[in-house]
Amino acid sequence: MTLTVRQKIFVCMGVLVVILGAFHILTNHFYIDFLFDQFRKEEMGLSYLNAPPWEQIEILKTYVLGEMQQFWLGKWVLFVATGLLFSLWISGMLTIPLRKLVGAIERVAKGDLDVNVPVQSKDEYGKVIQTFNDMTLRLREAEDARRRLVADIAHELRTPLSIMQLKLENAQQAGQYVPPEMLLRLHDEVIRLGLLVEDLHVLSLAEAGRLALDCKPLDLSARLEQVVEDVKMEAEENGLELRFYSNKRPVTVMADARRITQVFINLLSNAIRYTPEGGKISVVIEDKVLDRNEVYTSVSVIDTGIGIPAEELDHLFDRFYRVEKARSRHTGGTGLGLSIAHHFVRAHGGFIRVVSEPDQGTTFTVYLPLGK
Repeated sequence: MTLTVRQKIFVCMGVLVVILGAFHILTNHFYIDFLFDQFRKEEMGLSYLNAPPWEQIEILKTYVLGEMQQFWLGKWVLFVATGLLFSLWISGMLTIPLRKLVGAIERVAKGDLDVNVPVQSKDEYGKVIQTFNDMTLRLREAEDARRRLVADIAHELRTPLSIMQLKLENAQQAGQYVPPEMLLRLHDEVIRLGLLVEDLHVLSLAEAGRLALDCKPLDLSARLEQVVEDVKMEAEENGLELRFYSNKRPVTVMADARRITQVFINLLSNAIRYTPEGGKISVVIEDKVLDRNEVYTSVSVIDTGIGIPAEELDHLFDRFYRVEKARSRHTGGTGLGLSIAHHFVRAHGGFIRVVSEPDQGTTFTVYLPLGK
């Protein structure tokens, strides 16, 4: 059983009261016995024995009370000193974790995020310290992510900017007519930069929980059929077979049609990009899928492509993450598609799962809450 700080203080106070109470009773008992022995030796002479009974009682009473006053005074001094020492000890015990935590907080305030305070109890202090450790861990992860993001953005921007700079410098040095082909290439790079900036903006809004969604009842089956039809020509140009399967129509979900369409376009674009010629891509929708005691609609995008190694799956939805050399930035896209899809689905109250084996294909499954 884990005691709270309040319960620990109560137990300690109870133990102190029991100890002091027992001490009080025992000392009173032995001291009274001692006083009667002393009285018998010192006061019980002929004058005491010859005195009337009421006078004997007064003599005994006066003697005992006089001696007990000094005894009680000493005992109260002892009790007060014990209480003060106990208060000092328990306050020290209670503030030790706080002093450690304050020191760690001061280090974090100075920019040192590599801080971890040992958790030595399971009470409120232990929970506070564990929460602090979790917070510093998230801060370190956020700082690492920020550094990676800055490096990735710098790398992604460098390529189109270098191409544009080189083309413009060559045209300027040559002093000749600029052919439309060169302008077209420059325009492509400008479009690429624009897409990158827009994707980063949307992704930042989604990560911050500030993405505006216009959720309305949506027939997901009909929307998927239209998305498949839109990308079918691209799949056929790459020598791929693209099929859509649905057992029930309509399948209604509460969703932002534009955002959820982008999710499946991103997933299908990835499947087309990384599936060799002659492969097959299937889009399968299932209604009322039970997962963790919740009911969802699931949509699976299944390809027979190059697959993804198991050690790469955990990073698949990170910004700019590409799996090995096979998924080079030169194959197209901004490297943000899966991350955007992941955050869009989360904004709808759903989640994405991925199953893949190298050279066997990949399955992305999107789970969306059913519309009420």
